[in-house]
Amino acid sequence: MIIDAHQHLWTTDYAWLADPALARIRRDYGVGELRTNLRAAGVDRTVLVEAGRCEAAETTEFLAIAAQTPEIAGVVGWAALTDPALAEVVAGHRTGVGGHLLVGIRDQVQGQPDDHLDRPDVRAGLRTVAAAGLVNELVVRAEQLPSVARAADALPESRFVLDHLGKPRVRAGADGLARWRELVTPVAALPNVVAKLSGLVAEADRATWTVADLRPFVATAVELFGPDRLMFGSDWPVCEVAASYVEVLAAIATVLGGTPDDIFHSTAVRTYQLEIE
Repeated sequence: MIIDAHQHLWTTDYAWLADPALARIRRDYGVGELRTNLRAAGVDRTVLVEAGRCEAAETTEFLAIAAQTPEIAGVVGWAALTDPALAEVVAGHRTGVGGHLLVGIRDQVQGQPDDHLDRPDVRAGLRTVAAAGLVNELVVRAEQLPSVARAADALPESRFVLDHLGKPRVRAGADGLARWRELVTPVAALPNVVAKLSGLVAEADRATWTVADLRPFVATAVELFGPDRLMFGSDWPVCEVAASYVEVLAAIATVLGGTPDDIFHSTAVRTYQLEIE
């Protein structure tokens, strides 16, 4: 069984899609199209991740969708880590339709200052998520990786998931690799951090990327994290700025020499505590 640990759904009116560079993906993406892509790629289950709307209503909607969609095994919802009522927000989602499928919380940290995760109120939010038994999912820029390491070290009881390997500058080639390796190595040294092999085509040259461009970043991730702390994620539909769902999975499988069970299945089940039938 292959699990895609990172995919989205959205509608055309999501504000961030107004960026001219995203015109190619500025449309509705729903469950029907997701299923078509899953069948084409041979993927069995997914984890649906918040898509930048930054509203509690999106999480409510995604949980309801997941409850009616057997292919979606879990939902990483949005919530503000600085919300004093975060515990109540999480509890409310869990009592609603599909609440049992909530597996993690992700705030849009990438849009914040580099030291955002050092703030006491943000740390309190991370602790609240961990206390609820959920994953703290982090979408960050490479420059924010030192703060990820500090937060994960300070909260050993939390399970952290690093999206998109921390967004290395794949398009910068060897220079991007060297800088990212320096920043991500302290993160990978922490056993409570799992990373996703996702989002790399969007960080590469979107028009000319090749498997060879991705290879050193994937290989470095395997070296530093190990296969048991890595998960495959398509980052669909964001990936369509550069590649199709099938092309993304094929590229990662080519680099790895196949679809190893840990990266394509068991790490996701263990990290998100998925109930897979």
